[in-house]
Amino acid sequence: MATQISSPRGMRDFLPADKRRRERILAMIREVYAEHGFDEIETPVVEEQARLHSGMGGDNEKLSYAIMRRGLDQDALTQAAEHGDPLELSDLGLRFDLTVPLARFIASNRGSLPTVFRSLQIGPVWRAERPQKGRYRQFVQCDVDISGEPGPLAEIELLTAGAAALVRLGLEACTFRLNDRRILTGVLEAAGFPAEFFGAILIEVDKLDKIGADGVISGLRADERLAGHGPAIDQLADALAAWAPAVAAGVALERDAMLALLPGALGEHEGVLEAVDSLLYIANGVQAADAKLPLVFDPTLVRGMGYYTGTIVEAAHPESGSSVGGGGRYDGMIGRFLGQDVPAAGFSIGFERIVDLVDLDALDGGSGERRDLVLLADKRCDPAQLAALKARFLEPGRRVRIEKRPKNPKTLLTQLAEQGYTHVAHVREEQLEQPETLELVPLSGN
Repeated sequence: MATQISSPRGMRDFLPADKRRRERILAMIREVYAEHGFDEIETPVVEEQARLHSGMGGDNEKLSYAIMRRGLDQDALTQAAEHGDPLELSDLGLRFDLTVPLARFIASNRGSLPTVFRSLQIGPVWRAERPQKGRYRQFVQCDVDISGEPGPLAEIELLTAGAAALVRLGLEACTFRLNDRRILTGVLEAAGFPAEFFGAILIEVDKLDKIGADGVISGLRADERLAGHGPAIDQLADALAAWAPAVAAGVALERDAMLALLPGALGEHEGVLEAVDSLLYIANGVQAADAKLPLVFDPTLVRGMGYYTGTIVEAAHPESGSSVGGGGRYDGMIGRFLGQDVPAAGFSIGFERIVDLVDLDALDGGSGERRDLVLLADKRCDPAQLAALKARFLEPGRRVRIEKRPKNPKTLLTQLAEQGYTHVAHVREEQLEQPETLELVPLSGN
């Protein structure tokens, strides 16, 4: 009995029509980012295991795929088993995002890059996720980053370019949710949590949209490291409860509206006030740049990566159950590799989240304006003459394909239409030397 053969769980094959659709959308994203001054780079899909497990990737480090070292012997296997650490058998791993590789890239190529570097990087990443709709183990990210710019100009440019890309794709319904890590740490500090626990607490709070406030608080109460910090957890629970209705309604990026959501003592917290002013400046800058997407304040926004140091942002779309993009400032990451501080910020479009939302036919230059041609030839047609005929119709942006005419071409033409071909020309042997007699018929009429 034949067995079903499928791709590895959480990974997918793409048929020609799917691949073509994906590449068209990626080309539009590349085009927008190039217009905004970003230069495309490429990094390896593997990085050293120590870099991928530097403590800055949040829960994604636990989801990374390790690559076993070459030449492992029994002693190495035994030692790893005794230590209970399978990573001892690995020296490399598949990248789980594009930010860690970018930080390493900048450190490796610093002498060849401008002081302020605007990069574009598009490629697959891998995480050992539990597969579900919109969440895969191999997926594509589309990142733009600016390194070397310490001020809000970086965030303004990134948000403006990100908004332009989403609008170009017809996703005007998106909203940018903004927060700042300094506000979050100020809230935790005011509640009475020790600073060494901030990272672990924020990783738990980042699960808010998945498990709800009760789930987050239950997780914190169950954490043995936080034993004895019940009053602090209670204060955080009160804050999450107070924020929920305001966040659901949308909080304007206005000073009074933002401060009204924060515990009273934070109104005089220097770091929090700096963060509030920074967010207001960024919002005003994005509006001045005529970005077409609205911005709101969301104090519950965390972004689970451990490397964020300031502004954080996510793009939301009403038809997606998860964010369709996100990013923020990560000033400390490149310095870990380079040995000197380099400010940096980035924004990533979650390609798998947006690809099904894009209606290509509704966009300017959509598939309805194309004239992709199938030459449906009689079997008596000479191959060399067919190739010459095909060459007459080739032009930039147009696909031309030769197909031998079957007895009943209906199924074939239906498949070609599904693959995006728009017209067919029925070629008889006598027409090979008279191409002007060919009629290009819309495939929908066949």
